[in-house]
Parts: sequence; C-alpha cells; structure tokens
Amino acid sequence: MIDGLIAGHLVGLAETREGKNGTRFALAKVKATSGDGESLIVNVIAFATEASAALMALDDGDALALAGALTPKVWTDKQGNTRPALDMVATQVLTAYHAARKQQTLAEQGKDAR
Repeated sequence: MIDGLIAGHLVGLAETREGKNGTRFALAKVKATSGDGESLIVNVIAFATEASAALMALDDGDALALAGALTPKVWTDKQGNTRPALDMVATQVLTAYHAARKQQTLAEQGKDAR
C-alpha cells in the first residue's frame, strides 16, 4: 500500500452508493497533474463519513486535495495508447471551504487565548 496526497480538480460529480452490507460510500474522479505536466485520472472511493460528505458537496471542476491509500494502474485509450491512472481509497478530503473554516477556527481560538 502506498500512502499518498493528491491535489487536483473534480471531474463530474461525486456519487454515493451503498454496498451489499449496507455501508455507504462515495465515488469520484479527480484530474491531477504529474511532475512532467501530464494529466492523470485518480479514481477515488471514500468510506469515511466526513470524506464522503466533502466529496458530495463539491461541483465539477472544484479544486481539492485527498489523502489516502494509492494503487497505480494502467488503462488503454481508444487509440490503443496506454496511460497511467491511480485508484485511491481517500481517508481525508480538503477543499478551499475546509481550509477557510479551519483558518477561522484557529483565528477564533487565538482571540480566546488572549
């Protein structure tokens, strides 16, 4: 297992599904850019309640960062070219909304500490 941190943009909308045992999870696709400038798709699944809720609150194209377990994959496009991809089991999702809320909370705690 590889632990990773991915930053990118949501492709389409996340969706919620229910497993055979009744557990709910979210699925999403994220477009990230590799070090050489090539884009790759990260297929994301989130079982954690907070991570799932964060994915479901986003719109197509919204920026986000994800942390979790990564599995490298390869897929073949319609022209027969192989391309890299990643599967991620996300445990944490961070968006601009979360960052602003955290900064506000820290600022409020700083005021209380004075």
